[in-house]
Amino acid sequence: MSLKIYTRGGDKGKTALIGGERRYKDNVRVEAYGAIDEGGAFIGLAMTELDPVRDGDIILFLQNVQQTLWDVGADLARPANIDRPFRTMEDAAEKLEPLIDEYKKQSEQLTKFVLRGGSKGAAALHVSCTIIRRAERRIVALMQIEEIYPVTLKYINRLSDLLFVLARSVNARDHLSEIEYENSPTVFHD
Repeated sequence: MSLKIYTRGGDKGKTALIGGERRYKDNVRVEAYGAIDEGGAFIGLAMTELDPVRDGDIILFLQNVQQTLWDVGADLARPANIDRPFRTMEDAAEKLEPLIDEYKKQSEQLTKFVLRGGSKGAAALHVSCTIIRRAERRIVALMQIEEIYPVTLKYINRLSDLLFVLARSVNARDHLSEIEYENSPTVFHD
């Protein structure tokens, strides 16, 4: 038996949350987990632009990120009144911090804002970062009106930092210098 892709359940503009409650597809909760889904897809695209040998470490890590993003999305699709365990591990954000520190060392010290770009892989990671930051804004909008699992917001906040650092690392691996934003003051200090 094959899975039916179309259900017709959304034909009137609504979708089901975990637990069965139906909400409009532009509802703030649906927007939050939809932005997570979009971020995961862009991360998948970024992985196709990386060198599978040289960047195998990053690709493997990003596959794990995609797995975690499914957990984050499920936790955001779960209204507070549903009694079901959360999927995102409580230490998910903390696990990213050593990676941020490790990959940060692979590129030059940052003192000013930089223009997003460089190699195709780095540019795709920069786009992924901005999509994840949009997802973070959607989660913040949601938490102002409904209860959320705070671990999801913390993870997404840290993930956007890591994606930025990974983009810079890929540019460094490609021996590409970053272009500083001309009007940037010194904003980063170690």
